[in-house]
Amino acid sequence: MEEFIGAFVAYFLYLQYIDDMATPKPTFFVIIMMLAIFCFSSANAQQTSKIGNGQMPAMVMDQSGVLNVVYGREDSLWFSSSADKGGTFSAPKLITILPGLASSHTRGPQIAATANGLVVTAANDEGNIFSYTKKQQQWTRAARVNDADTIAKEGLMSLSADKQNAFAVWLDVRGNRRNKIYGAASFDGGKTWSKNIPVYISPGKTVCECCKPSVLVSGNKVFVMFRNILKGNRDLYLIQSGDMGKHWGKAEKLGTGNWKLNGCPMDGGAFAMTGKSEVTTIWRREGKIYTATPGKPEQLVGEGKGCIIDAISGKQYFAWIENGEIVITDEGGSKKVLGKGSQPSIKVIDQKHLVCVYTKDEQVMATVVDI
Repeated sequence: MEEFIGAFVAYFLYLQYIDDMATPKPTFFVIIMMLAIFCFSSANAQQTSKIGNGQMPAMVMDQSGVLNVVYGREDSLWFSSSADKGGTFSAPKLITILPGLASSHTRGPQIAATANGLVVTAANDEGNIFSYTKKQQQWTRAARVNDADTIAKEGLMSLSADKQNAFAVWLDVRGNRRNKIYGAASFDGGKTWSKNIPVYISPGKTVCECCKPSVLVSGNKVFVMFRNILKGNRDLYLIQSGDMGKHWGKAEKLGTGNWKLNGCPMDGGAFAMTGKSEVTTIWRREGKIYTATPGKPEQLVGEGKGCIIDAISGKQYFAWIENGEIVITDEGGSKKVLGKGSQPSIKVIDQKHLVCVYTKDEQVMATVVDI
């Protein structure tokens, strides 16, 4: 469409040129056409900016509509924000130096927005998880999340919050050195954490050892998604609590198919709230990407890995890595390719735009995408 409009404008300018010149030159016409096409195409191009050097970005929108990004670089934990819907980001600010910071291979810092402000969790290679809170412009180390020492050896964790409530989940090896899902609740913006809560212990002795679990908080409800290992199948499961983790329901397998695999795919999928109490999940089985709601068959949406999801007004948007490029689609299948990148995180900011933050060449990038 942009090319058509550009050509039309170029033709109009060409006619004006004929009026002014007795013998117009074809070369001039070509130049005008190319410039017009470029101008109209550029006006509608995706806007991309560099946030900083690092990897494993995570993003959240706070109650004022500001986008907040946290990411890692070696042992350093960094923060940046955007008050103009991803158009520009602030200069990165150091939160802390955490020796042995886990920030690669889906292991990375997490961020959530509470009624009290922002909270970040980060793990180190010793297997401990720490929380950091932001007051005005200052970050403060608040507490250690895990109440047993060095039990989050994989560094795979997730964080979510709604109003006063926050919940963190992780892979935990306490007791028998086998991975299980544990969590902790916070009711003061991440300053303090509850006694650690066993969310799910697999009858198959361990959950998938290298797949990040996901968590969503909605009021007092907590949803946790994880990849299990049962009878050699590494499938995604969903478990729910209605009282901030005090009690948990039965873990429910997502989709109808199975993935029998003697190895870890290092791909835990993601999910998003798409209704008042309904979630939609997205995950990988073999080389294909599926989406599913609990209790219903899965739907194929593409091929690739590293998939994520976000939603607005019930409409869903997905992103994943396909052949080394970041792909973004909606539930109708409309597809946009951002180009080379990895570790994407997306946030729908309004009915017309979403922001994708990702890693490219050891740099954290942000792209505003028209939807």
